[in-house]
Amino acid sequence: MGIKIVDTCLRDGHQSLFATRMTTPEVLSALEELDQAGYHALEVWGGATFDACIRFLNEDPWDRLREIRKNCKKTKLQMLFRGQNILGYKHYADDVVDKFVEKSIENGIDIIRIFDALNDIRNLKCAVDSTNKWKKVFGRGHCQIALSYTTSPVHTVDYYVELAKEIETMGADSLCIKDMAGVLLPNDAFELVSRLKANTKLPIELHSHCTGGIAEMTYMKAIEAGVDIIDTALSPLSGGTSQPSTEAFVYALAGTKYDTKMDIKMLEKAANKMTKVKDRYIENGELNPKAMTSNPSILKYQVPGGMLSNLMSQLKNQGAMDRYEEVLNEVPKVRKDLGYPPLVTPLSQMVGTQAVMNVMTGERYKMVPKEINEYVRGLYGKTPAPVDPEVLKKILNGGTAKVITHRPADDLAPQFEELKEKYKDLVRSDEDVLTCALFENVAVKFLQNKYKPKEEAVEINLYIG
Repeated sequence: MGIKIVDTCLRDGHQSLFATRMTTPEVLSALEELDQAGYHALEVWGGATFDACIRFLNEDPWDRLREIRKNCKKTKLQMLFRGQNILGYKHYADDVVDKFVEKSIENGIDIIRIFDALNDIRNLKCAVDSTNKWKKVFGRGHCQIALSYTTSPVHTVDYYVELAKEIETMGADSLCIKDMAGVLLPNDAFELVSRLKANTKLPIELHSHCTGGIAEMTYMKAIEAGVDIIDTALSPLSGGTSQPSTEAFVYALAGTKYDTKMDIKMLEKAANKMTKVKDRYIENGELNPKAMTSNPSILKYQVPGGMLSNLMSQLKNQGAMDRYEEVLNEVPKVRKDLGYPPLVTPLSQMVGTQAVMNVMTGERYKMVPKEINEYVRGLYGKTPAPVDPEVLKKILNGGTAKVITHRPADDLAPQFEELKEKYKDLVRSDEDVLTCALFENVAVKFLQNKYKPKEEAVEINLYIG
């Protein structure tokens, strides 16, 4: 049976390469050809696209989704959903999660890929239940749950197999191995996929990044082990911090039992159009050529490409680039102290910032960001391993702060109707309310600008007497 392909160029491709700056017209420019190429699905929404639309592009992300749906008639549309965080960076109440799932499916999403940064299944349950509920209403809404892949003494193959069994019981339609840092080694991929296929009946998808220079090898070993779907990116937006090239795999698998049966001519037409988009971002400086290259050092430090660039930015701003190597060495130490959290948004940013603070102050945990304090108190979910007791004591000022063990969202009262009432003079749809729920301050400014009265034309009457 042939391998199915999900293309990421319209979401993760440009998110990984140039901070999700692609505009809706640019997204639509190659959509007709992509729709005709024979993909299993196109990843077009979720992740950072929502935030970037309202914060930087002055675009309504819901309008983008509707436009994509209108112009994509044959291929399923997929989004990335951060569990209880939805598309934001904190936990939201269950009613907001449920409403967001409903509106995502209603406006055109076919597949929702749900993950939690800590692999805490309690943070997945609401989104999973909502997806399965609304699937019955709209006739679409495939529920895919993603395992946030990382390596540590805790994150063994057995760990992921047991997690997959729980996920299958929860009601997932498929399972994704989400290797956000590009650190999954080829032989490890073979073992992991083999074990997952032997222990679950779920279709298995693999998502990785080329940052470490090994993704293509990893994909081939996963294919040999029986993976069902792979995530790739159209060639102009592939490689480096993005995914492997779609066309390369179409050519490589042609004539084999894994043949994708995709239309290479359509892919080439789409690539020609997307090359023009890519060139514009190179010319305006938003696409740094360094993002297009591999960096095998991530295999040593287990640091995603986006996290590397963030660390460099922090140190550059402090005039401390000479301490870069110290910070990189500090990252795995912080990660161990904090119970080996996977380095994915928002935990990658949190761990990186703590590492910088530890190095720059010369005393570990002398300064602690609010987010790290909340993390060790259990407000993000259950840590994969216990936080180091001495570190915990230091962060919590002697251990006086309360550490919770229940699901963090259990402490959140319903929010949707309250926000709807609060912004009744501004919002014009439930989608607007959800935008306010996720990014309140930025959203208010965006919607005020979107709905501000157009300057009325001044009628000049010329009287000739």
